[in-house]
Amino acid sequence: MGGGKPFVLGLTGSIGMGKSAVSDMFRKLEVPVMDSDKVVHELYAKGGAAVAPVGKAFPGVTVDDAILRSELGKYVLNNEVNMQLLESIVHPLVDAERDKFVAQMAMDNHRLVVLDIPLLYETGADKWVDAVAVASTSNVALQRERVLARAGMTPDKLDAILARQVPDEEKRKRADYTIDTACALAETEAVVGGLVALLSCQPHPSSDITPGF
Repeated sequence: MGGGKPFVLGLTGSIGMGKSAVSDMFRKLEVPVMDSDKVVHELYAKGGAAVAPVGKAFPGVTVDDAILRSELGKYVLNNEVNMQLLESIVHPLVDAERDKFVAQMAMDNHRLVVLDIPLLYETGADKWVDAVAVASTSNVALQRERVLARAGMTPDKLDAILARQVPDEEKRKRADYTIDTACALAETEAVVGGLVALLSCQPHPSSDITPGF
């Protein structure tokens, strides 16, 4: 039989801010991480729970019983109505996977788990976590350089993505912890290690936790 509910840390960050690297740092410290993007990929894959409802809502996006993201993108990029429709289908499915993940980690006696959620504030997922950490470079130029180096990325596509994200500055103001990813890798790893040590001792939200990492 498992113990009590683990401390749930929400990890977020705007595109190009190093969130994925920080997520890997938590994993290396043996902290269970649920990657929301990976969950969505699985929901879109052959046999995934999102394939049928998304295919019905957006004709032509299914190939071999899986969602073809490039075709789906034609419907939702710069189209707020279609994006909201897609989110109304996918978000409840992701929420269900999140609940199963946290419940399983509680059964496995983990004291701390991380929910890696790119659009944490945008989707209201902050209400499901005990604290929020944001990965940030605090450097827009570095952010754009990182993202535009990705295959298939264009300035227009990046601007469309950023338009749907809470600005980095606001994320840093709202988060309980900011993890700097513009410094040396070892420095970022040290911050993550300190955060793990702190929050592993906090099974429930506590006003004694001091923000400011």
